[in-house]
Amino acid sequence: MPKSTTTATSSGTFSIGGDLSVNRLGYGAMQLTGPGIWGEPKDPEEAIRVLQTAAELDVTFIDTADAYGPFVANELVKKALHPYSDRLVIATKVGLTRQGPDIWTPVGRPAYLRQQVELNLRTLGLDRIDLLQLHRIDPKVPLADQIGELALMKQEGKIRHIGLSQVSVKELQAVNKITPIVSVQNLYNLAKRDSEDVLNYCEEHQIGFIPWFPLATGALAKDGGPLDQIAKKYEAKPAQIALAWLLKRSPVMLPIPGTSSVAHVKENIAAAGIKLSNEDFKSLEKAL
Repeated sequence: MPKSTTTATSSGTFSIGGDLSVNRLGYGAMQLTGPGIWGEPKDPEEAIRVLQTAAELDVTFIDTADAYGPFVANELVKKALHPYSDRLVIATKVGLTRQGPDIWTPVGRPAYLRQQVELNLRTLGLDRIDLLQLHRIDPKVPLADQIGELALMKQEGKIRHIGLSQVSVKELQAVNKITPIVSVQNLYNLAKRDSEDVLNYCEEHQIGFIPWFPLATGALAKDGGPLDQIAKKYEAKPAQIALAWLLKRSPVMLPIPGTSSVAHVKENIAAAGIKLSNEDFKSLEKAL
């Protein structure tokens, strides 16, 4: 079993936008909210401890969004970690509205995006957002209007860097013509790798790739399956091997496993200490 005292430092570093160095294994705050990513968590104090534990174990990159709760995750991050360490990079997102548990509707009108950036600044207790990601491109609003408003707020000093979420290579290239993009947050894990072309593009252009839902392993984790077998070889949990695989897959990979449990956040961060052999990495890659 990987040592629970292993810190995120063991995952190596990546420089977001060329000037924000973070330990590659981060933390995603989505699971700190109530069921359906809606409302308060059952145990707010445990949520605070999870965030503080992550920071104590050298997590320097935390991903949140105004839509998580809404604003519940932001407020927990602020309560747990403010005033923030100079080493801590907090990324947040705008562009998805909420009408109830598990309901997400994109809205990319410039006035709405500006409002949400201001509310993120307030609820997180920040003067500037280091990494602001567009949660989804709104197909009903011209792309130049959505991205243009974020670029304007960057000029105003409210945003340091801009990223995108759940986009194609074509969309990424189109946005890059309007303003530089430093990160992409797409669905990607060992069992679902539809965004392989996006990851390859990000690697080629030194854009951070933040896989959401990084721990989904599907049938690969069943007893006696390939992931289970390799996990036993390393005396680790299948989820830890899944994270180790992501870290080995690309130097621009920034996994952000989320959890509402202190025990699980320690387990996830311990995965930074697992160094998969090339043989085991390839066997998992081919197992899908």
